[in-house]
Amino acid sequence: MNRVRAVWRLWRVALHLVRGMLQILLQFPRLSQDRRDQRVQAWASALLRTIGVRLDVTGTPAPCGPMLMVANHISWLDIVALHAARHCRFVSKSDIQRWPLLGTLATAGGTLYVERASRRDAMRVVHSMARALKDGDVLAIFPEGTTGDGAALLPFHANLVQAAIAASAPVQPVALRFLAGNSGRRSHAASYVGDETLVGSLWRTLCASDLRVSLVYGEPQHALGRDRRAWAQDLQAAIEGLLRR
Repeated sequence: MNRVRAVWRLWRVALHLVRGMLQILLQFPRLSQDRRDQRVQAWASALLRTIGVRLDVTGTPAPCGPMLMVANHISWLDIVALHAARHCRFVSKSDIQRWPLLGTLATAGGTLYVERASRRDAMRVVHSMARALKDGDVLAIFPEGTTGDGAALLPFHANLVQAAIAASAPVQPVALRFLAGNSGRRSHAASYVGDETLVGSLWRTLCASDLRVSLVYGEPQHALGRDRRAWAQDLQAAIEGLLRR
């Protein structure tokens, strides 16, 4: 039964991706930025329902920008969940921009791309982020830099936090967990870490019978004189505290 359900969900996901592409190509050119953001959020919410993942939100996502959200990173599904709770612009590795279909969807969602191997490009992205924050955008980053197993956080990289300091913008910590039904036990169905493949992660997620993603939003913080390294450490501690709730 799990495989039958997974195949049915996969078919519906494929149709949902096509509908998203058609919206981008046919409707986005005529829409204001606010309307585009609303469509992206609605599309992400519908994708979670199509996959069979329930979204639980605790706390209050930033109602408006400027705001930089920082979250722990477990799965490819993290971006969808955060978009579904509150539209935001992600900072992502430049490889994604070149992916067929997914790159188009990410770009339409307002993603900012960075060449991770280039320090000069990282500085360019920090400046772009600072400008976007000053313009009132809500941005989101995964300061671990890669996905983890969800049991413990990886060290936070501080470079991108500099954008919030440069723009005098607050930062909101967000704790993300995948749970099995109402048991509260951590689920590995959506994990995408180490040698795991995207296809394998997607298939496990589609096969899951009762998967939910929990987002816990903390209180926004201001730098208050902290440099980016000290602030990144404090943000990591804040997310660790949110994960224990």
